[in-house]
Amino acid sequence: MKKLNHVSRRNFLTYALVLLAYAVLQFLSVQGSLSYSLTGMLVPICVYVVMAISLNLTVGVLGELSLGHAGFMSVGAFMGTAAAMLLENAIPSDPLRLAVSMVIGAAFAALAGVIIGIPVLRLNGDYLAIVTLAFGEIIKTIFNNLYLAVDSNGLHVSLLGNIQGLDTDAREIIGGPMGIGSISRISSFTAGIILVLLTLMVVFNLVNSRAGRAIMAIRDNSIAAESVGINITKYKMMAFVTSAALAGAAGTLFAMNYSTITANKFDFNTSILVLVFVVLGGLGNMQGSIIAAAALTILPEALREFADYRMLVYAIVLILVMLVTNNPTIRMFLDQVRVRLIGRKKKEDFNDAV
Repeated sequence: MKKLNHVSRRNFLTYALVLLAYAVLQFLSVQGSLSYSLTGMLVPICVYVVMAISLNLTVGVLGELSLGHAGFMSVGAFMGTAAAMLLENAIPSDPLRLAVSMVIGAAFAALAGVIIGIPVLRLNGDYLAIVTLAFGEIIKTIFNNLYLAVDSNGLHVSLLGNIQGLDTDAREIIGGPMGIGSISRISSFTAGIILVLLTLMVVFNLVNSRAGRAIMAIRDNSIAAESVGINITKYKMMAFVTSAALAGAAGTLFAMNYSTITANKFDFNTSILVLVFVVLGGLGNMQGSIIAAAALTILPEALREFADYRMLVYAIVLILVMLVTNNPTIRMFLDQVRVRLIGRKKKEDFNDAV
């Protein structure tokens, strides 16, 4: 019970951290204290936070290294945005259309997670990482060659080139390497915060459930977990597909924040960037993922005044953070502080009870 209460308090603090950040940023935005560049980064920050939390479910909780997370993001971005454009007349309300589009993007990304998860999750370690990396590149290539248009005769899809024989009233949705253009920018910071909270709710409930304990048992020792009757494939698939669905919803939100989106945006570098957020924030630490994703998304923009040297400074900051967070002496000191604080809290509770 004490452990459950501790977990509940930690989860509550995470929700409070997100809501506090939202309240502060909204207040500063109303007061006009936020710069134009920072205002434009609010939605991408929410997107990368969701991406980091969802990848942490695979890497930190499940214990499997995935290098193709941007592939699921691209599935959600293209499918969700295409759905939003097709539903403009049916759903005139922008927030409702955005919500429906994110659900559709998450569903397609989950389907992609099932398709890739069936063969991939039989692998472990470096082999799984290499295959997921290949998956991300395959998805990017598919969208670079995908053409989708709609006319009075319905939808037309092609992977071989421009679609021929369309009516004069035809509308091109996806244009191969040109991606999707003329997107209605209906994403908002509020929608991003809601998605972050929903993502935390999904991940926390999964991790603290019976299925979550089974997933962590597989991470710690898959042979022992299998020996006590845990279905390894089932629970691996559960974590992997959930992670993919959340990344798909984030991809839709991300794409609907821009007027044009192309497949090259979701390349290998994006997957590595999200993995950096997870590693710096701490494996299995959702609070750390939130802070790392937000800080490292803002940092390159904050260093823009250094011009050509900003990426060098960015790399140095990353290295220093890695050294600090993985330093045994510093970690031991922080653990001692935590133990002392917990001991003091227990003593205060005992005195209050007496």
